[in-house]
Amino acid sequence: MRIWNKIAVGLCAAVIALSSTVLQADTPKSGGTLIMSLGATPRHLNPAVQSGITTGAPGAQLFATLLRFDDKWNPHPYLAKSWQVSDDSLTVTFNLVEGATFHDGTPITSKDVAFSIKTIKANHPFKTMFAAVNAVETPDANTAVFKLSKPHPALLLALSSQLGSIIPEHIYGDGQDPKKHPRNSENLVGSGPFKLVEFVRDQHVIMERNENFFIEGRPYLDKIVWRIIKDPSARSLGRENGEILMSAFESTPQDILHSKGVEHLTVTDQGYAAIGPINWVAFNTKREPTSDVRVRQAIAYAIDRNFLVDALTQGTARPAYTGIHPDSIFNESDVARYDLDIDKANAILDEAGYPRDSDGIRFPLTIDYGWPSAKPWAEYTKPQLKKIGIDVTVRTSAG
Repeated sequence: MRIWNKIAVGLCAAVIALSSTVLQADTPKSGGTLIMSLGATPRHLNPAVQSGITTGAPGAQLFATLLRFDDKWNPHPYLAKSWQVSDDSLTVTFNLVEGATFHDGTPITSKDVAFSIKTIKANHPFKTMFAAVNAVETPDANTAVFKLSKPHPALLLALSSQLGSIIPEHIYGDGQDPKKHPRNSENLVGSGPFKLVEFVRDQHVIMERNENFFIEGRPYLDKIVWRIIKDPSARSLGRENGEILMSAFESTPQDILHSKGVEHLTVTDQGYAAIGPINWVAFNTKREPTSDVRVRQAIAYAIDRNFLVDALTQGTARPAYTGIHPDSIFNESDVARYDLDIDKANAILDEAGYPRDSDGIRFPLTIDYGWPSAKPWAEYTKPQLKKIGIDVTVRTSAG
C-alpha cells in the first residue's frame, strides 16, 4: 500500500534576498539583472500544465494571468482590466486589456483564455481548481465569460499567477501533447513581462525584458537569471557573497536560521500562502487499507506534529491541521485535531479489525517522497507507525 507524498506539517518556506537601498526605495528604478536561484531543474517552463515551484516561479514571469493577488488577498487587474460576477455567482465576465500581445506579436484574445482554461482542465495536476467551469464563452476578442456549474469562491485565485497561465492557442493548439510540447522549453512564446532567452538543464534559465509588455513601463528589470543550484549550502554561500541576490522557497531549517544571522540578507516567510508550502500525507484512498477512514485517522494520531516542528524544522514551521496553508483566507481552524495519541491510534485499528501478527505487524505501507529534503520526514514515519503495528517502507518517487 502507498501513502503518496509528504508528512503533515505547515512549513514556512523562506524568501531570502540581499538587502539594499535600491530594493527598499520608494520609487523603483529601471534596469539591471536580478540573479535568483532554483533548487531543482524545472521539468519545463509551462505552468499551465505543470505544478511545482521550479516551473511556476520562472513560468509566472513568462506567462501572464487574468489576475494578480497582493499579500492581503486582494485581486488586482492583470490581463483582465476588470471583471463582473453575476448575482447568482454562476457567471463571471472578464474584460481583457486592449492591445496585449504574446511574445511573437500575436494578439492575446478571449479565445486564448478559453483555450488555456481547457488545456489546464485537461492537463494540470490541480485541474480540479477549474472543475466548476462548464464553459468559457468568447462573445468578442476582449471578453471572456466563465459559466460555472456552481459558485466557486476560489475561482479568482485560480486565475492568478502560477495557476491560470494564459498560453497561445496558435502554438499549443497544434495537436501535440501540451505536457511534452517542445515549445515548453525552447522558442517559448509567452504572454508575460519577460521572454525566454535560454533554458539549459541543470544550469540556468535566462529571460529578458519584454519590450512590448501590455503594462506601460513594466517590467523594471532588464533581465532575470535563475541559477539552478541543487546544493542548499552552495545557495547559501552564493547569497552571502552576493552572487545570488534572491532565493525563493528555501525550506532547509539550517539555511533559513543561518541566513537570518547574516546582516545584509533579509528573510521572510510571506508571499506563498495561496497554495502552500505544506508537507502532508496524501493517502491512496482507492486501495486498502488506506481506503478505510479509520486507518487514516489512526495514522494521523500517530504523527507528532510538534516533534516535526521542533526537531526537523528547528522551529521554522508551524503545525498544520488542514490541507490549506494556515495563512490562507480559505483555511478553517475550527476542525477536528489529531494530536499525538498512540493508545487511541492502536484502539482504532483494533476496533477496525486489523489484528497484529506474531511480529506485531498489522499490515505494510509504502511511503513515497519526491524531494530529497523530504526524506527525513518520510523516514520519521517508519519507527513512529511501527508503534501502531504498521510496517513502513520508505522510497523515493520515480520521476
